[in-house]
Amino acid sequence: MQAGDRVLLMMQNSPQYAIAYYGILRANAVVVPVNPMSVARELDACARDCGAHGIILAQDLTANVEPLLGEDGPLRHALVATYSDYVQSATSLTVPDLIRAPRMALPLSRAGTVTHWRDMLSHDTPPGPLTAGADDLCVLPYTSGTTGVPKGCMHTHRGTMHTLTGIMRWHGLQSTDTLLAVAPWFHVTGMQSGMNGPLYLGATQVILPRWDRDAAVELIERYRIRTFSAIPTMVQDLLASPKLANSDLSSLIRLSGGGAPMPVAVAERLQQMGIPYLEGYGLTESVGATHFNPPSHHKKQCLGIPFYDTDSCIVDPESLRVLPTGEIGEILVRGPQIMLGYWNRADETAVAFVEVEGKRYLRTGDLGRVDDEGYYFMVDRLKRMINAAGYKVWPAEVETLMYAHPAIQEACVIAAPDAYRGECVKAVVVLRDEWRGRIDETQLIDWCREQMARYKAPRSVEFVPALPRSPSGKILWRELQEREL
Repeated sequence: MQAGDRVLLMMQNSPQYAIAYYGILRANAVVVPVNPMSVARELDACARDCGAHGIILAQDLTANVEPLLGEDGPLRHALVATYSDYVQSATSLTVPDLIRAPRMALPLSRAGTVTHWRDMLSHDTPPGPLTAGADDLCVLPYTSGTTGVPKGCMHTHRGTMHTLTGIMRWHGLQSTDTLLAVAPWFHVTGMQSGMNGPLYLGATQVILPRWDRDAAVELIERYRIRTFSAIPTMVQDLLASPKLANSDLSSLIRLSGGGAPMPVAVAERLQQMGIPYLEGYGLTESVGATHFNPPSHHKKQCLGIPFYDTDSCIVDPESLRVLPTGEIGEILVRGPQIMLGYWNRADETAVAFVEVEGKRYLRTGDLGRVDDEGYYFMVDRLKRMINAAGYKVWPAEVETLMYAHPAIQEACVIAAPDAYRGECVKAVVVLRDEWRGRIDETQLIDWCREQMARYKAPRSVEFVPALPRSPSGKILWRELQEREL
């Protein structure tokens, strides 16, 4: 392995993930975190795009990697870990089958390219000189691809450290704290808040390999968890756990997260339990937070204020004119955590950055506003607006209002074609179990018309058993939109 080489890292949250992550960095190489749900085609595209020749992965994922190894594939080396190697003592906790599975003979057929994790450790090879510096590449996470072809975001050690240390200090966490790691580590939120940050503090980590609401409740009570980062859908699921009523969650000082607006009703329920929820905002391009709510003065459904050493403003998306307080425009950000650019995509990097008043900003593609106290609020994605007969409708606003109905567990608002209006508002809804069969489309639409301006209210509602999600748990509104169109 040479300095600057890119290495794919693909497994669930686990001790091996953290060890592999820092092993790659110690070898002066670059971590390329990969979603464990990736199929061979996606892995092939990622490896070829970043020029990776090696991968560290869990044994249950080897079938998707085998076609990529050898002379015809992009990969030359694979290091395979078995989760159960690190399950060292009996426990009354329910350990998932994935984690308990014993070490297996590798199905990979190309001799000389595959090594077991334990065999690697047995060599006891000392590392070479550490040559990577603060401004060398550290991690190359890929964007989700919901807005186009996935792109590798180039982050340095300096930028990555800025976010992970800042998050821990922002929340006032200490080495004596115990933190729950539930957000996936291949995603920048989980990587920074769940893995890197606690390791930086020397705090105790309780690792959940995959989200499980009942397991999360049990772990919080058993290990006296202080806090963790979770997207709103995880929090909603946690509050629906049947174990919640008989569990002691008093150790929690707060929860934090982002990725989507936290419904007011959910935040209020948490607050009634004595658990504030701090919302933040960030991108893969910023390897974590660019905005966060202050712990001592947070606002609901708010992105917060700019993070340490971060500058942000609201501009007109077309003219790039800086807009005054209260007006809606595109959110721009700049700071030490912002990526250098997209890997091998100079043209797309040029489009992603703009110069405003002599400063270079990243275009987020998100619409928002700032209030007179300097707090930023998300309005919607720049391209998600619904134009209903000339009236602009922001789906996130409609979704927030709909969450106030007791029947709604989840809602996603999209545009439906309308011969008269061009577009109209449609809501795709998951009902709570106890409400199924008790409410119909017309009743829900009538209720919505009482809660919001008529042009904002859905003209149609579709009830579904579940909404599509990304690997990080975000609702894939674009998938629903494309299906509708």
